[in-house]
Amino acid sequence: MSLTQISILPSLDLSKVRNSLVGQLRDYIRSSGRRGGVMGLSGGVDSSVTAALLSEATENNFFLIMPSRSTPPRDVEDALSLVRKLGAENRYAYVEIDDVVDSLASKVGTSDRVVVGNMKARVRMTLLYAYASKLDYLVVGTGDKSELLLGYFTKYGDGGVDVLPIGGLYKTQVRSLARFLGLPESIVSKPSSPALWEGQTAEGELGIGYEVADPILYLLIDNGMSVRDVASTLGVGEDIVSKVWSMVKSSEHKRTSPVIFSP
Repeated sequence: MSLTQISILPSLDLSKVRNSLVGQLRDYIRSSGRRGGVMGLSGGVDSSVTAALLSEATENNFFLIMPSRSTPPRDVEDALSLVRKLGAENRYAYVEIDDVVDSLASKVGTSDRVVVGNMKARVRMTLLYAYASKLDYLVVGTGDKSELLLGYFTKYGDGGVDVLPIGGLYKTQVRSLARFLGLPESIVSKPSSPALWEGQTAEGELGIGYEVADPILYLLIDNGMSVRDVASTLGVGEDIVSKVWSMVKSSEHKRTSPVIFSP
């Protein structure tokens, strides 16, 4: 599939999108009775766009940079650069998490990279909520619609948040919004990765690029089309569409509250 097929997604008035998301985030923080918002800043496009929106929504914002040994130095540099761009030099904390993660992994008795990677995400969530409680802020999440639908997040890790400002935008739309907001191209075009282990990339794990996944998701979810019809419309194999649909279905438990059984 070529990049031109992203046109399958509806075009957005990015100015209206920004104003709408900023307004909704501002109103949500106010209605919650909290003073502001705290979020993790990874140096990736999702967190950078969310940080820009949060900075417009309220002056009461705070950012956490929480690297581990698997975090690429470039990501840390980009996160620190964005802190400066947003004028938040006095509203951020830099917290290395390896000592906590190593201690937990030792107690569990595992070095499995997926298990340890999820520990990293959950340690970051714990730190975010600690700062949020300290500051009387909400935890602002950075997940986009593509990641949420595909289940590409850690349950009670980066999925453990109070609000998801860009959760209604597909990854490719987030990149467009990032350019509109004037974020550096080094961030906008950076391959997505939670960097939970060295060399990890989102598209490497998913097996397809977001330029392919987003139109598939849009036609499956927003338009309710069948796997066969989506494959025919986009000119891709049914196996690819079926894989995406399987990921959506198998990750449903991540997007819902815990099931409560009736006695």
